[in-house]
Amino acid sequence: MIRFYARILRATGKVQILLVALSLVVAALAAVPLQFQKDIINSLGPDLEVNTLIWMCGGYLAVIVVTNIFKFILNYRSNLLGEATIRRIRSAVYEARHDTSQDLAIQKQSTGTIATIISAEAEEVGRFVGQALANPVVQLGTLVSVVSFVAATQPYLGGFLVAIVVPQALIVLLLQERVNRRVKERTIVLRHATGTLSEENLAEVKAAQQAVLDDFDEIYETRRGIFRLKLSMKFMMNILSGIGLVGILMIGGFLMMGGRADIGTVVASISALEKINGPWRLLLNFYKELSSVRVKFDLIVGEGLTARNAKPAKA
Repeated sequence: MIRFYARILRATGKVQILLVALSLVVAALAAVPLQFQKDIINSLGPDLEVNTLIWMCGGYLAVIVVTNIFKFILNYRSNLLGEATIRRIRSAVYEARHDTSQDLAIQKQSTGTIATIISAEAEEVGRFVGQALANPVVQLGTLVSVVSFVAATQPYLGGFLVAIVVPQALIVLLLQERVNRRVKERTIVLRHATGTLSEENLAEVKAAQQAVLDDFDEIYETRRGIFRLKLSMKFMMNILSGIGLVGILMIGGFLMMGGRADIGTVVASISALEKINGPWRLLLNFYKELSSVRVKFDLIVGEGLTARNAKPAKA
C-alpha cells in the first residue's frame, strides 16, 4: 500500500494537497450544526424570543450552505483528477502495447485482456486516485470532529459512540482481507476469459468454448463467496448501528433522570450517531475499494508499464 500511495503522490501530489485542505475545512465544519441544533432545542419554550430563534436558525442554515459549497468544490476537483488519471492510465497501456523499442509484458497479452485493462480496470483505479487522500481525510476528520463535540458535551455519550465505532473497524479488518483474495482471483480469471474469447479460432473453437465456460463458472463461485463476506459485514454493521441508537436513548435517559444531561444534548447525540454512520460507512467502503483497487493496480503495473508512457495527470 505504501508503494501504491507513493506513486499517487508522485503523479498528483500538488492537486492532492489542495484536496486535503478542502477536506479539512469540510471536516472542521461537521460538528458546528450539532451545536446549533442543541442550542435551538434547549431554547424552545414560551420565553424564547422570535429574534433569537431567527438568528439561531439562520446561523444553522448558513453553516449548512457553506459546508455544501466546500463539498461541491472538493467533489468537483476530485472527479476531475480521477478522470485525468483514467486518461493517463489508458494512454500508458495503449502506448506500451505498441512500443516496439522495449520488450514489455503487456505486449504478450491478448487483445481481450488489453480491452479489460483499458475499460474496466483503468476506470476503477483512476476514479480511486481522485479520492485517495481526500476521502479518508474528510471522513476521519468528520468522525473526530463529531465524537469530540459529543464527548465535550457529555463524556458518557461520547465514550459510547467510540465503543460503537471500534467493533465496526475490527469486523472490516478481519473480513476484508478474505474479500481481497477473492477479488484478485476474479480479476485474473476474468482477464483469462476475455483473452480466450478474443483469440479463439475455428480449429480450436470447442476447446476455447469449454475453457471460457469453465472460467465463467469459476467467476460465479468467486463472486458468490464475495457476496457472502460483504453481506455478512453489512449485516453486522447494521446491528451495531441499531445498538448505537438504542444505547444513546437509554444512556441519555438515565443521564437526564440524574440531571446530568438535557434534551438538546441527547437529540444532538442521536444526530451525531447519524453523522458518524454516514462517514464511517463511507470510510469502510473506501477501505474495501482501496483493497480492490490495489489488486488491480498491482496487476496493471505488473504488465511492465512505466511512467514515461503518458503525460502527468492534471486537474
